[in-house]
Amino acid sequence: MFDNSPLLSADELAALSAAVDDGSLEVDSGYNTDANVRKHDLAAEDSSLGINVVSLDMINERFIRLFRLGMLEVLRTSPRINPTRAQIARFGDYIKELRAPLSVNIIRMSPLRGYAMAVIEPTVVFSSLDSFFGGFGRGVGQLPPGRLFTPTETRIIKIILQVFFRSFKEAWAPITPVEFEHVSSEINPQFAQIADENDLVVVSRFEAEASQGAGFVDMVIPYVALKPVRDLLRSRVQTGDGDEESDKLWRHELAEATRDAELELLVLLGKLQLSLHELQTMQPGDVLHFKKPDHARALIRDIPVFDVEIGALGSQVAVKIIDSVGPSPTVPA
Repeated sequence: MFDNSPLLSADELAALSAAVDDGSLEVDSGYNTDANVRKHDLAAEDSSLGINVVSLDMINERFIRLFRLGMLEVLRTSPRINPTRAQIARFGDYIKELRAPLSVNIIRMSPLRGYAMAVIEPTVVFSSLDSFFGGFGRGVGQLPPGRLFTPTETRIIKIILQVFFRSFKEAWAPITPVEFEHVSSEINPQFAQIADENDLVVVSRFEAEASQGAGFVDMVIPYVALKPVRDLLRSRVQTGDGDEESDKLWRHELAEATRDAELELLVLLGKLQLSLHELQTMQPGDVLHFKKPDHARALIRDIPVFDVEIGALGSQVAVKIIDSVGPSPTVPA
């Protein structure tokens, strides 16, 4: 049974408080009094670690170039797109800033887990629609509340998303291959719950400016979905496919430089197992019996490399390589 009664009475607590206030009780005599203490919430995600926002900005810059070319090809419009720095925010705070109706599209971004979200402002849809039919990209303002997208406008949204997905796929290619799949669409962002209100999301906003209108397109990815590729995003190293001339020259020079490296080859003639007592009681002249293997084993830094035969070459002891072997697989404990 636990005793739930307080350790100190109310009078004792009051006396301690008074002693601290008047200075008669020292309060700085504990351990680590000079340590700097910073408040930390264990239940909150730390957005300062793991995801390199600069890498996302580089991806977004590549996306913009590809997206403009794609829009020009299929919708006869090439809007000026101004990227903003990728932001990490709470999903609930981001949703509160949006005003319905919007084209809210739930997407799956394989192999990343969970769902992402592409938000297209109606101004972008109307401007693209006008350009597609030979206009000058004039918008018609905001979509009135309660009004749904027409079949023609929905078709334009699908075309925009196709260009959007294709451009993002190419932009992500230097980091990791991704595939996009459209799952569902909404006009009210409150119904697009890709994360809990307190979960962190990475928001990439692209502000599109046409000749007669302006709007935005948002790419929203849950923070946890990017964690499996955070090392790739942190490194920001752009690698090729290995066929570049510089890569071939580097491999050749590295191979030439390692040819003169000296290695110590150890030949293991046999192995046997005995107890500590047997070892301590051994006397000069004792004979240890063991089964001779078919071939001796050559090792480099305790790694088996060759099966060899022991012999002689002239006046020197020599080994003849019979076969190459790989390292033994590690047996899990």
